[in-house]
Amino acid sequence: MENLEKQLTCPICLEMFTKPVVILPCQHNLCRKCANDVFQASNPYFPTRSSSLTSGGRFRCPSCRHEVVLDRHGVYGLQRNLLVENIIDMFKQGSSSNSKPAPEQKDETPMCDIHEDEKINIFCVSHGVPTCSMCKVFGAHKDCEVSPISSIYQTKKTELSDGIAMMVGNNDRIQGIMSQLEEAGRAIEENGRRQKTLVCEKFDQLYSLLEQKKREMTQKVTAEQEEKVDYIRSLTRKYVDHLEESCKMVEMGIQTMEESEMALFLQNTKPLLQKIADASSMSHLDKVERGYEQMDHYSVDFRKERKALRSIDFVRDDEDEDEEDAADAGDEQKEEARTDSAGVVLPAPPASPASPAQPSAPQQT
Repeated sequence: MENLEKQLTCPICLEMFTKPVVILPCQHNLCRKCANDVFQASNPYFPTRSSSLTSGGRFRCPSCRHEVVLDRHGVYGLQRNLLVENIIDMFKQGSSSNSKPAPEQKDETPMCDIHEDEKINIFCVSHGVPTCSMCKVFGAHKDCEVSPISSIYQTKKTELSDGIAMMVGNNDRIQGIMSQLEEAGRAIEENGRRQKTLVCEKFDQLYSLLEQKKREMTQKVTAEQEEKVDYIRSLTRKYVDHLEESCKMVEMGIQTMEESEMALFLQNTKPLLQKIADASSMSHLDKVERGYEQMDHYSVDFRKERKALRSIDFVRDDEDEDEEDAADAGDEQKEEARTDSAGVVLPAPPASPASPAQPSAPQQT
C-alpha cells in the first residue's frame, strides 16, 4: 500500500492527488490547483479570469520539464485522469476502513476439510496451501515444509501490494502509448491528405490526359492511409481492452487487500497474483515501428512527362505543292485553320508513324 500511495502523490504539494486530477501531454499527473499554481508562477503577468481560470499560455511539467501549451480554456482545458481519481477513491475507502475501530467479529477461521474440528492455522510451503496442525502431524503434509500462517500472510500481502503498484505504473505507460498511437493516427491522416494534394497538383498540370492516372495514384495513397489508420485503431482497441482488464485486476487486488482473515486472504491471493502477473505482460501487444506514419514514398516526379509535353508541335508537310489560284489557296488556309483549331499533334519519330507521346508512369520514391 505504501508503494501505491507513492504512485498517487502529487509532485507539487507532495500529498495525494486532490480532485480533479489533470493529465499533461507528457502523461504526468497534477492536481488541477497545483497545475494552476505552476502556471501562475511561470506567467506572473498573464491575465486571469475569476482568479483561477487562465486563458492560454504555457508552463513546464515539474516532473520532466516538458513544455505544456494551454488553449483558450487554460488549465481547465487539460484532460482529467479519471482512472487515477477512481484509484484514489478506492485507496481512500480502503484506508478509512482500516482506520476505523475493528468491530467485534465472529471467528470465521476456515476449518480443515479432512479434520473437521481443526482450524487452518499453518501454511504448507511445499504445496503452497494453508492447512491444519493435524495434517502436518498425521496427514498428507507430515513430510512437508511448513511455516506460521502469519509470516506467509505478511509476505503475500506485500507481494500483492507491489503487484498493484506495478499495475498502476503499467496503466500510466499504456495511457502514454495510447496517446502516441492517437498522435500517429492523426499524423498518418495529415500526411495522407498532404500527399494526395501534391499528387493532384502534379496531375492538374497534365490536364485531362492524366485524369485516370491521377485517380489511380490517389486511390493508392488512400488505400494505404486507410490500412494504416485501421491498424492504428485496431491496436488502440487492443490497448483499451488491456487497460480495462488491468483496471479490473487493480480493483480485485484492492478488494482482496481489505480481507482481514489471513487464511481466506491466502486462499484468494495465489490465483489473483497469477492473474496480475498475466495481465502485467504486454508482450502480446504490438507496437508501431518508427516512421510507420510516414507517407513520403508516394512522392511523384514528372520531369520526363514535362519534357515530352514540351516537344508537342505542329506537323510540317515537306511535300512540294503546286501553285494554286487565290480561291484554292483561301480554301486551303481555311482547312489548315480548322486543323489547327482541332488540336496539336506530337512530332513523329523518323522510322515510325506519327503517334501521341505516352507519358511514363510517375516514379514513386
